[in-house]
Amino acid sequence: MIIILSILYQLPTKSNLLLGENNILKNRYMIINPPEEWKMPESEQTQDKYRTSTGQTPDKLPDKLPDKFDTNNLHIKKLINIIGRDNFSIKEMMDKAGLKNRESFMDVYLNPAIKDKFVRLLYPKSPRHPRQKYLLTVKGLALYNELTKGE
Repeated sequence: MIIILSILYQLPTKSNLLLGENNILKNRYMIINPPEEWKMPESEQTQDKYRTSTGQTPDKLPDKLPDKFDTNNLHIKKLINIIGRDNFSIKEMMDKAGLKNRESFMDVYLNPAIKDKFVRLLYPKSPRHPRQKYLLTVKGLALYNELTKGE
């Protein structure tokens, strides 16, 4: 009896993980209990024979890994300092920043911070909620702690 299962890779296997039997992956299908003429010789079943990549040598590793919590955008840093550990509405944040143009504040400060996942909405499922406020994410809090460490 031959059962064919669809598989993503074309690799020979010595044992089937599901049934514990000797089976073959051929043309992206697993053949369970294949006839003897279909079986590959042991020499062709070696998977580590042709390595596709090598590990990175220690002398080629970068000296400092990039900080995922840091940003070069000064506007985002200013907004993170404004919000801190509280949550504020857009109007409250604009007052603290000393800004008057809501559209400019949204384009320059708030939307980039939300896109970079430093700031999140209090009511994410309804962005136009009447009591919508904005607070820092874990990533934003990590940056806030770094920015206020020296104070």
